[in-house]
This record gives sequence, structure tokens and C-alpha cells, in this order.
Amino acid sequence: MTYDENAGGRSVPSTRACHYLIGPSGFPNYGDELIAATWLRHLARTAPEADVWLDTHSPGPAQLLLNDLHPRLRCTDTLWRLCGEAPSDDPWEVARWVQSAVDDPGLAPRWDAGIALLGRTDVVHLIGGGYLNALWPRHIGLIAGAVAAARRSGARTAMTGQGLTPFPPGATDLLRSLTDRFDVVDVRDDASAELLAGAVRTCDDVFLEPPERRPAAQTREFVLCVQSDIGAFEPSVLAAQVLGLLREWEVHPEQLAVVEGIPRVDRAVPALLEHELAGAEFHPFRDIWRDGLPLAPGQTWISSRYHPHLVAAAAGATGLAMSVSRGYYTTKHRSLIDLGSGWTPFDFETGGTPDRPTGTGFPPHVVRRCRELKLSVAEAVYGRPVAEEAAAPPPARRLALRSWRTRSS
Repeated sequence: MTYDENAGGRSVPSTRACHYLIGPSGFPNYGDELIAATWLRHLARTAPEADVWLDTHSPGPAQLLLNDLHPRLRCTDTLWRLCGEAPSDDPWEVARWVQSAVDDPGLAPRWDAGIALLGRTDVVHLIGGGYLNALWPRHIGLIAGAVAAARRSGARTAMTGQGLTPFPPGATDLLRSLTDRFDVVDVRDDASAELLAGAVRTCDDVFLEPPERRPAAQTREFVLCVQSDIGAFEPSVLAAQVLGLLREWEVHPEQLAVVEGIPRVDRAVPALLEHELAGAEFHPFRDIWRDGLPLAPGQTWISSRYHPHLVAAAAGATGLAMSVSRGYYTTKHRSLIDLGSGWTPFDFETGGTPDRPTGTGFPPHVVRRCRELKLSVAEAVYGRPVAEEAAAPPPARRLALRSWRTRSS
């Protein structure tokens, strides 16, 4: 139960639901923003009257990027702040501290109002992505904080579309203990399912509402998206590999578009190739967030980023899935290839020059099936929309619901 903020200063109980989402929005990062937008659009359609809070590390930018997607969206950073206040990076210490602070707000009085909100939630939902792993060990506090919040409020708890590997050494038992207390646990790749002792995986949260391909007057035959933020390779090494691929495939600059998933981070490698690629088309993050990726069936992509792989393959494009971090990106790209994206995996640490990929991306029936799976996840988390309560679920959706690790409320 929430409280009506328009009641003249009085704490008047309200029947309006309070859905509390947790995720890394606002950096910005195309994939993280896309996952948040997916859930907000879904809730705008199924729960437009609910209060929706998004707990993120960058609440100001997130509010501006996502504000028009749900009529009652507001952003905060309570759990992210608590993770940052933990006494060390050790996952056990972080989990203990965050739970203690949520149980006793006097330990973290600067965030007392935010902790009070956690005690009034109906659903606490860690939305999908690859932010709960060894790269950011403090983020386990988000899981612990969700568990503690549910103890206070009785909220339904969910993790969806999670990619959990590589996970911090020595913290697997802690992760399993925390996730055992969740009502819905859904992961997007086999490695994460194995980490959680055989939990069934579905797919990435974006499949809940795959982006529609927007008509464009003109799109380039080749598209490049290469990052410089994760992995051991300097931008100059990545640039040399990319240039070798383009030359081997005889790609002319006038055939090429370059897209930016994270501002500036994804510009470092193309900037080194600027004089080699005069005539290429550049799409900054602000443009692809507003207008969508420059997609067309039959394109060939070179992408180190995971969500451009997903979205382009869903639009009928093929590509090279370039892994710049074997422990992190190889698993991410492999999860899409195993689903049937048809892309060619390329391990940058192995090197070489692969042939130009052929194919047509995900078969339409795979995208439809993945959407059905994610709709089942959404129903497990938020319940079926009132308008659909009288209708029996399709057989495929009933089967999917039986396959998840869920705990009775």
C-alpha cells in the first residue's frame, strides 16, 4: 500500500499499487535504457495507475530519458547509494550492510525517506541486464536490499533477464541464499542458470517488447558498434582489427554506419579510423535513442555490444558478434547465438579474420516465442492485466510458468 501525496500533508492510505524497479539506467547505456524502457512501456499498458519508482545510480538523467514512458514514473537512487556506503567491496560485507540499513534506517539517516519508501512497495523488481556480477561486486547489495525491503513491506520480489557471470569468487552461496527468497527468478543465459543451481533460463527482457523497426529513407549495408570500456585491449588494437575486417570484406566507407551505444565510450575506436572511413555515417546515442537503430534486413553488423546484436538480429540483420571480454561478453553473445540469431561469434583474444557472415537474423517464430516467454515472466511478477483475467492463458504460456523457479507468495 502506498500513501497519497496529494492529501494536504496527511498520510492517507491509498489503494494505488507501488512498483519498485531497480536497474542501472541513466548513464546512459543503450542496452540498459532499452531494458528499463521495455518494462515501463509494459507497465504503462498494464498498470497505468500504479506508482512506478526506478532505483538507479543516475536518477536525474534516467528521469529525463524515460519520463514519457509511464505516467507515474519517478526515479531515486536509494539502494545504489547504500551499496556505495558499504564498508568494502566484499560482497558479504555489502549484503550485510545494505540489509542492516534497510532494517534500521538510523544507520543511514541521509536516505531515511528512501528507505521508508522501500517499506511501502507492492513489487520489488530487479530488471534485467549484466550488472550483477564480479565486474561490479558492490551491486550484490541491490539483491540484498530487495530482500530486506520485502521483509518490511511484504512485497513480491523478482529478478528477470539477469546475466550473472562472471560472479565474485566465494559469493555463490550468498547469491543462492538471497535469490532463494525471491518469488520470481529469471535468467537469460545458461551460465547464469547453472550458477543458480539449475534455474531455468528464458531470454533477455527486451524480448518482452522488441523495438519496432522504423522505416528509414536510407540505411547502410554495414553497421559498426565497437566499445572501449571493458576488456584488456587498447582502442588502437581494436581499431586495427576492425580496419582489417573492413578491408578483407571490401567495405567502402559509403556503405558503413557507426552507432554509439554509450556516448564517447563507443566513439574512441571509430575516431582512430576517422581518416580511413571518410564518408561513413555516424549515429550518436542521442539519435538512436530518439529514432532507433539504423536497421534493415540483410545488413551485416560488427558489434561488440550485446543489445545491438539482439535488436539487429530481431530486425533480420546478420553480423559478427565480437567479444572483447571472454569472461563477460562471450557468454552474452553466445546466449543470442544459441537462441538462433545466426550471427558469427568472434573471440577477439583468438584473433584472425572471419569470413563475412551470412544469414537473416532471428527467425520470426523465435522472436514470437521469446516474447511469449517474457510475457509469462511479466505475469508471474505483476499478475495478469485485469482485462485479461477472464481469458485462459495460451498453452505455451502455461508451460513456461511451470518451468520457472518461483516461490508461493
